[in-house]
Amino acid sequence: MDEFTAILRARELVGRVNPAKIPVPLESYLAEVGCVLRVDSDLSADEPGFSVTIGGKEHIVVNSRDSVERQRFTICHELGHVVLKLPSQHGGVPLWSYSKRPLNEIFCDVFAAELLLPYRLFKPLADDALIGFAALDDLAESFSASVMATGSRFAAAVDVPCAFVISQERIVRYASRSKSLRESEAWIAPGSGLPPGSVSAKANSAAGIESGEIQADQWFTDWRRGGMLLEEARYLPRWKQTLTLLWFDDDEVPLLDGEHQDSEEEQGLKELDGTLPWPGRKKRRP
Repeated sequence: MDEFTAILRARELVGRVNPAKIPVPLESYLAEVGCVLRVDSDLSADEPGFSVTIGGKEHIVVNSRDSVERQRFTICHELGHVVLKLPSQHGGVPLWSYSKRPLNEIFCDVFAAELLLPYRLFKPLADDALIGFAALDDLAESFSASVMATGSRFAAAVDVPCAFVISQERIVRYASRSKSLRESEAWIAPGSGLPPGSVSAKANSAAGIESGEIQADQWFTDWRRGGMLLEEARYLPRWKQTLTLLWFDDDEVPLLDGEHQDSEEEQGLKELDGTLPWPGRKKRRP
């Protein structure tokens, strides 16, 4: 099992159900997979849920004390265990924790995000949004999903070069990157510490959103392209986690020395399609 396979299997399920509205009704996923849902008030506060086979039928149990968004994520995460046939490796590690998180649980997280925020419904809204936590909050509310899941999905879906990073206790645990950043080898190493001069490192001391600019090579390993990143960070004191959004101010990955950007004249004039060019969607600070 790998992350790519988890994504493909999730998209196969989404394709069969073909949800048409947001937030996505989860009943259709449960029915398609053949799972019974039970909301339990006896689970402990740090136990979001689990899946179990009873009488040959799969049952998913979620904690009634969790928020609606967390319950929805737990349902989709447990559907991941069922569909991918991956045994649970919770092992006392809470679902929200990324510290020492087993691969099976990460794959099911990826599966869950695909179900909660289907690409066909999510990408058009993400592409129209200004980059920033304000947009992530709006999208999370629309899809009844957590900001953590929405941020990861946002970075992976949009065309603008950006990344969404989850760190815990000042250590990077997970990074979702846009296609353009992956292609330019903008690598954020899991297990590395937050860059000392970053907004994220400073945001660890207080709740709220912090913003600023930082040299790209402070975040990206062995980065030789230069450029400045805009950075927004939100610290979650309850879980000692920091959520970070990074993107290039001009919406483009800087070129390496010697690289050449083909001009419009060299490429030939683009065929007219009736759509006027529009200024970039970058979010600039005054």
